Amino acid sequence: MADDHASKAIGCYGANINDTPHIDRLAQEGMRFNHCYVTNSICTPSRASILTGTYNHVNGVVTLDSKINKRIPNVAKHMRTGGYQTAMIGKWHLGEGTEHEPSGFDFWSVVPGQGSYHDPEMIEMGQSRIEPGYATDIITDKSIDWLEKRDKAKPFFLMCHHKAPHRSWECDEKHKHLYEADVKVPETFDDDYRNRAKAAAAAKMRVDADLTYFDLGLAQPDGGSGVGEQMWPGALERKIPNPSDVTKVKLIDKDTGTVFTFKTHEELRHFKYQRYIKRYLRTIASIDDNVGRLLDYLDDQKLTENTVVIYTSDQGFFLGEHGWFDKRFMYEESFQMPFLIRYPREIKPGTICDDIVCNVDFAPTFLDIAGLQKPSYIQGKTIRKLLQGTTPPDWQQVAYHRYWMHRDAIHHAYAHYGVRDQRYKLIYWYNEGFDLPGTTEGGQPKEWELFDCDKDPLELINIFNDPKYADVIKRMIVQLDDKMTEIGDEPEHVLGSVPKNG
Repeated sequence: MADDHASKAIGCYGANINDTPHIDRLAQEGMRFNHCYVTNSICTPSRASILTGTYNHVNGVVTLDSKINKRIPNVAKHMRTGGYQTAMIGKWHLGEGTEHEPSGFDFWSVVPGQGSYHDPEMIEMGQSRIEPGYATDIITDKSIDWLEKRDKAKPFFLMCHHKAPHRSWECDEKHKHLYEADVKVPETFDDDYRNRAKAAAAAKMRVDADLTYFDLGLAQPDGGSGVGEQMWPGALERKIPNPSDVTKVKLIDKDTGTVFTFKTHEELRHFKYQRYIKRYLRTIASIDDNVGRLLDYLDDQKLTENTVVIYTSDQGFFLGEHGWFDKRFMYEESFQMPFLIRYPREIKPGTICDDIVCNVDFAPTFLDIAGLQKPSYIQGKTIRKLLQGTTPPDWQQVAYHRYWMHRDAIHHAYAHYGVRDQRYKLIYWYNEGFDLPGTTEGGQPKEWELFDCDKDPLELINIFNDPKYADVIKRMIVQLDDKMTEIGDEPEHVLGSVPKNG
């Protein structure tokens, strides 16, 4: 699993902005899911849902500042009880210290917090150590080493979790030459946020306004507000400014000393986007190389035929769509997770699934394929029938999302929940933080959004107030109410009512 890897930055998903031949092998030799969705588009809560098979109001990990209770049940514990050797290597991000360290794993070696790209600290079975090298290589080295040393007579369950391509996108030295030509700018890069809820314009995730010098590998000058806005109150990192006279802006590459100057604001915007997307894609090049190493190891050890290999990310990511970087929102680029799976014994090569699945479905699927019983607390459903090419008649073609971290100090993303089916997406911006960790004051006007994902795949026009969609709204409200009731989440709207904006 990667961190913040957008589907559009994987070759087999067809956006054609980069090449990922080794990751693409999983699609060619297995199945690609086009509608896999995250239940809360932020790192820590998503990881908790993947590990436990439960929604965040159940596992208690609702924001980025939440920590998991290591004593609650999780899929690794069940796999180990069922006879599997288990390991967690790489990014954990569910809390440090004995109360929050990985549990259910025979071996674990994880980076604290976000971790570092170069010479990362790793906490291995409770002991801290500095590992020289590049993080993606190190995590793969440790994964292969664990596979080499495992008990060959027992099955294994390995979670190899990369730090990349998380912000601030620091690539391996050998990939710095990649992507010299400009990358295509997304169609919605200049979005003005009309016809949307106020949350879209309020977010501080804009490529042209909210990236820092460090994000883009530039030297930050000494100084105060004239240098740029602080990333958050008290932060040392500052955002690259957009002054009225852009000809006074001089940016310097930290590595080469190259000086960049600009004649127009458009030139500066273009520079920031290209600098961002190329740094992002270069970190993915290392992931792809190392996925290839793991796949080659399985081939060499004659393990390919009987091993399930999955590649995914903890959520999606904006690659300049709507002018944004980051995630958090239920809009498609952030909401959709890549999900590729190969299992030669059961999955036909080159198949594609368009059914809706969610990250809470991962854990019960692991258990089903392993021949183990699904515990009653798990809320997700096994996708094994989908892998075999059959959609059960009662399969719910609905994905539920709830983002709790209202107006965090850095991104100002508003709290919301909603559902998406095969055609429409309904979002309720309830805009309250409830004093949860990492939230700030709520009370902003509540709003609803409805998007027709067929007619408006870029999600530019909120049709919630269009009377032609009155019946669709009623149906989507019923789906939202039913889903919240099913999973036990407490609504902020009145169940059974058809709301109105304003």
